[in-house]
Amino acid sequence: MSRTAALVTPSHAADFERCRLLCETVDRFLTGAEKHYLLVAGHDVARFQALESKNRLVVDERDLLPAWLHNLPDPTSLFRRRIWLSRRTAPLRGWHVQQLRRIAIGEKVAEDALVYCDSDVVFVKPFDLSVFWRNGDLRLYRCEDALPAGNSDHAVWAANAAHALGVPPDVHNSHDYISTVIAWRRDSVVSMMRHIEAVHARHWMEVVAARRRFSECILYGRYIDDILAGAGHFHDGRPFCRVYWTGPGLDEDGLRRLVDSMAPEQAAIGVQSFTGTAIRSLRGLVGA
Repeated sequence: MSRTAALVTPSHAADFERCRLLCETVDRFLTGAEKHYLLVAGHDVARFQALESKNRLVVDERDLLPAWLHNLPDPTSLFRRRIWLSRRTAPLRGWHVQQLRRIAIGEKVAEDALVYCDSDVVFVKPFDLSVFWRNGDLRLYRCEDALPAGNSDHAVWAANAAHALGVPPDVHNSHDYISTVIAWRRDSVVSMMRHIEAVHARHWMEVVAARRRFSECILYGRYIDDILAGAGHFHDGRPFCRVYWTGPGLDEDGLRRLVDSMAPEQAAIGVQSFTGTAIRSLRGLVGA
């Protein structure tokens, strides 16, 4: 049976040029995607529509989020940023809502696999999405026993995922599921939503957002492993993207050294936008 896949990228206005470069390298190097969905806030839709093509579609968050969650200018930032308010959750920031969009898209599309790729990723080698499938099972990125001990963000995210899923707090799971260029089964995303709603008798988004420190990747990973016992998936701890998480901005020489350090299975680099790496240096790397 043939399996379909879509690339999914949440983004925002500040990352527009990086997202443009991602799209250019996707068109150059990536195969096997039925669609490429760009998930953005309503006020960013018009700008990102410049990136649409036959297979690339901008998805307005208003088509993903419930009507009771309202996107407003944030007075505490002198209205430069946005805040998402409702009577059902604490105030949410953009990074919270990007995660909720990544889950919500599962109910709106038809592809079997959703491959998530951040907008600060650049593909530098050919990459086909069929690599995520093996005998009908989907590759779940899982780094074994990699969560830091103690009261780290990861530990809190894991505990809050367990709460949302109804997993007893004494069930130990120290695996890390966080990376970019990772895949989720769409049917499992939808069943995860319904599971959370059955456990809590509330909309899944209320439950997940009620504890503002959450990770959508850990939530999905724990659902697959702790609730479904891994059904429909196989595990692999090798990231497909070489990520530069922190540090000073990289020039073209630094970026080339990053590419030279890639493992054989890696086809992309992810340079976090907050490192200050110039978009012109990234473009110089790929000759764009």
